[in-house]
Order: sequence, then C-alpha cells, then structure tokens
Amino acid sequence: MTGLVRQYGTLIALIAIVVVFSIASPGAFGSMSNLVNITQQMTLLAIVAIGATVVMAVGEFDLSTASIVSFGGIFVVYLLKLGVPAPLACFLVLAVAALFGAVSGYVVSRFQVLSFIATLATGTIIGGITFWVSDGATLLGDIPAGFRDMARGHMLGLPTLTWWLIAIALVVWILLDKLEFGRRLYAIGGNREAARLAGVRIVSNTTAAFVVSAVLSALVGILLTARIGSASPTGGGGYLLTAYAAVFLGMTAFREGEANLPGTVVGAAIIAVIGNGLTILGVSTFLQDIITGTIILSAVLVRRIGRGAA
Repeated sequence: MTGLVRQYGTLIALIAIVVVFSIASPGAFGSMSNLVNITQQMTLLAIVAIGATVVMAVGEFDLSTASIVSFGGIFVVYLLKLGVPAPLACFLVLAVAALFGAVSGYVVSRFQVLSFIATLATGTIIGGITFWVSDGATLLGDIPAGFRDMARGHMLGLPTLTWWLIAIALVVWILLDKLEFGRRLYAIGGNREAARLAGVRIVSNTTAAFVVSAVLSALVGILLTARIGSASPTGGGGYLLTAYAAVFLGMTAFREGEANLPGTVVGAAIIAVIGNGLTILGVSTFLQDIITGTIILSAVLVRRIGRGAA
C-alpha cells in the first residue's frame, strides 16, 4: 500500500483535488462540460512542459521556451500578414524554432556550457528578435479563419486543442519510452560519461532534445495565436515557471526523481484543475498564485519527507 501511494501519490492527489472542488462547487466545477474544458485549458501548458521533459531527460534545462512561445505567435502572424499561406507559415515558424533549439543544444553539449546560461542567452536573443519583428506591439488582423480553426471547435466531443495534446503526448511518450532515442536521452541524463563510453553520441542526442523542446514551444505560440486571434511579444511569459512546475510535480510520480511524460501530464493537470477550481470559487488571481505555489511546494515536500521516512 505504501509503495502504491509513493508511486501514484501525485495521481491520487489530482483525484483528491478534483473531488474537493467538485464538493465545493458541484454545479459548476463538477459538471462534465467543465471537466472537458479543463483538458482544453491545460493543453498549451502541458505541451510546453512535455518539451521541457524531453530536455530534462538529458539532465538539462531550457530557459528559452517562453521566448520561443512568444516568437512562434508573433512570427506566424507576421508571415500571414505578408500573405504567406498558413501551412507554409506554420512550417517556417517551426523550422526557425528548430534552428534555435539546435543552436542551444549544440552550445550546451559541444562546449559544455551550463544550459541555464546558454538558454538564458538564446532566449534573450529570441526575445529581442520577437520585439524587433513586432515593433513591441500586439499583432492582430489578417488571420485566416482556417488557421484559427486549428485551435477552435470540437471533434468527437472534445475540444480541438485537447486532441493536439493527446496526439503530441502519444508521440513523445513513444519517443521517450518505446524507442532507442529515448533510452539514449535517459542514459545521458543519468550519467553522461558512462553514456559516452557506451557509445551514445552526446552532442547529436542532446541537440535533438533541445530541438524537440523548441519546436513544441513554437507550436504552442502558433496554437495560442490561433485560439485568441492575436499575438503578443510577451505572450509566452507565463509558461516557463509553470511548465517546469508541472515537470517537477511529475517527477514525484510514476518514476520518482526522473522526468517522465505521464507524470508531466498529471502535473499540468493539477495546475490546471487548481486554477480552474479557484476561479470558479471566485478566488482572486493574486491569491490563486499563492495557493497554487503553496500546493505545489507542499506536494513535493510531502513526497520528499515520505521518501525519507520510508
């Protein structure tokens, strides 16, 4: 029983939080439509967190994710306003983001620069490019309806955004847990020198992890723009810390101490459920931040204390 709680404690906590909010507000929070709505609300955060999970699998951090989210939104609107077809505009945004990720990953792995410093620098550069392209203003208008449909509407009873999350989570789960590529990433994250001696290519695999993170962050920028119909040069600012909070919450579940995709999705769900529940209860935004941070810190501390007592 203790082992079950230790392994699935975070998932049990998610269920408990849902039950508490359902009792507190059965008509609003506990309705099926709201629970489906939560899956849509957590999508963008979860996708950024999934990218962060891939980078953390190699034992690194990517602090440029928020800047790339903002860049993705601004650059795609900029291209659309130039008359570039939406599919080509999205492809170009993702390709440039992949280049950003490749630069960060190569600098970190080839020159052994701390990822905190390298990605802080590349994120600052990307942020500067974003403000330069947008002239520091929110971009809107000239956004085709077909492009906006990427993040709107429903399919088979679920929001379109939720299907994006399901598809991406499935692909990255296969990438990390079922393919040799994922085993190489975890080998690098576990012991870089041992992985190198075992024949794992450190530079190419680490660079690939950063590319995945950057592409997913840019995709979030595109989806965010499609959803709200505009793009702000600071639109990705709120995703960095919450995404890593989701990853760290997830590291206390399923595979303790190791970034893993199921845990990250559960972590993102906890953050989304708390935000949704507190909003329905009428709690102010400032108090929501305090309560959310306290719950996350408490969850991690309880797990750590429980492990120490075991």
